[in-house]
Amino acid sequence: MVFSATALFLLDAAASGAQAPSPITQFAPLIFIGVIFYFLLIRPQQKQRKEQQKLVSALKTGDKVVTSSGIYGMISNVKETTVLLKVADNVKIEIDKASVATVLQSSPEISVESPEA
Repeated sequence: MVFSATALFLLDAAASGAQAPSPITQFAPLIFIGVIFYFLLIRPQQKQRKEQQKLVSALKTGDKVVTSSGIYGMISNVKETTVLLKVADNVKIEIDKASVATVLQSSPEISVESPEA
């Protein structure tokens, strides 16, 4: 009896000519999830990458830095893609610029001021 009632219900729903929802309505939740995914994951990662590139491009001799592996040191020479990091007396290591995680203390800018007369 239960089977026949279910079958009748399904036949009645099919016979009533129910229309399928429009494709836009079907894809709206997927588009909404994509927008949320962009603002929660992709956009913050792009901001962080830009900040890291700005930090790397501003490295100069005398900056005290921490590498991504946790090594503290002072930059003694800046090359195109690497920096020479002084970690102790007579100990210098060459590391990739991208491995610099933070700048602890930036070296003071040396500016030549014209004497006022």
